[in-house]
Amino acid sequence: MKRAELAFLIGIFLTIALTGMVRFYAAAQSLGQETLRLHILANSDSGQDQQLKLKVRDRLLEEGGQLFLRQDSLSGAEEEVQAHLDEIEALCDRVLREEGAGYRSRAELVRMYFDTREYEEFLMPAGRYDALRITLGEGEGHNWWCVMFPPMCLEAAQAENTPTGQKILSLSEEPLYRPKFAVVEWIEGLKERFSSPEEQDGIDKAAAG
Repeated sequence: MKRAELAFLIGIFLTIALTGMVRFYAAAQSLGQETLRLHILANSDSGQDQQLKLKVRDRLLEEGGQLFLRQDSLSGAEEEVQAHLDEIEALCDRVLREEGAGYRSRAELVRMYFDTREYEEFLMPAGRYDALRITLGEGEGHNWWCVMFPPMCLEAAQAENTPTGQKILSLSEEPLYRPKFAVVEWIEGLKERFSSPEEQDGIDKAAAG
């Protein structure tokens, strides 16, 4: 093959690859404006505190599950959560009391940065997301997370019927999806590193005022 032909073929390949990556990045970035995440921070990494985190998770999904299911828009889901933050916190505190924990919980609706995270059969790309964040005690232990809207915490099959749910699942079915997620995380990490102090201050600012 002549050198010119080889260069042409390489150029075509790079164009296709870059076009696919740009499309993937745009789809990944848009999820930050379309989803609400649930983020539970354990008090510490002790075995007891990690078990308590899971018990709070299970009770929250069991008794508060309708908060995740009865809304058909992100704004509706956030309004629902905002209206019930006191109840969510009370539910978490009740579990902690039942288990004899010497600390309480704090429930907030925030906007925060997440690294790439894997949940069962799909990955969520790095970036800033709105989240219901539940901090148990000091919140210094490993966390548990899922997608609250669309409601993939409870019924992924139902979430598949929403455009955002389909987008989340399709990203994890793309060819070479793990390297693509790594590129997205690298870009988003750079954006966080070089964001202004005002933007950094907004990471933990309540998303609903």
